[in-house]
Amino acid sequence: MANFNKVFLMGNLTRDPQVSYLPSQTAVCELGLAVNRRWTGQDGQQKEEVNFVDVVAYGKQAETLGKYLRKGRPVFIEGRLKLDQWEAQDGTKRSKMRVVLEGFQFIDSRGAGEAGGADGGMPDSEPAARAPMRQAARPGARVPARPAPDAAAPMEPSHEENPPPSADDIPF
Repeated sequence: MANFNKVFLMGNLTRDPQVSYLPSQTAVCELGLAVNRRWTGQDGQQKEEVNFVDVVAYGKQAETLGKYLRKGRPVFIEGRLKLDQWEAQDGTKRSKMRVVLEGFQFIDSRGAGEAGGADGGMPDSEPAARAPMRQAARPGARVPARPAPDAAAPMEPSHEENPPPSADDIPF
């Protein structure tokens, strides 16, 4: 019989990534991911459940995740399930199901608190490029017009401690 072990999850980090190194100098990054599910019950009430998933990444991916992600940021991960088993100090047997990361994708590239999301964090300076994609994705959908930027308004400098990475900064 054939076997298949593949997991795809998209959620928000529950804590900052924790990066450590093995004696072989291989990076290990541990993440906590919250994945929400919303639905309407038979009684018409909106319901929500949250699943908390532990994820572990190794190597260059671990370093990249530790460098660019922070608590609350969304991320899409691809991986496989792995059952870790051990014996606790009191002699009881313990186990924990985790996801071993095999690939990932940043969902937004904007700082925390800013509007971002599934559009990949495309900058607002490219509304013409984004509008046709929205129309093609939903035929017949109306795309709201964007107001023209006010040329007389001065640009505010960014005072973020950790500016979001540009596409050139990401090593893949």
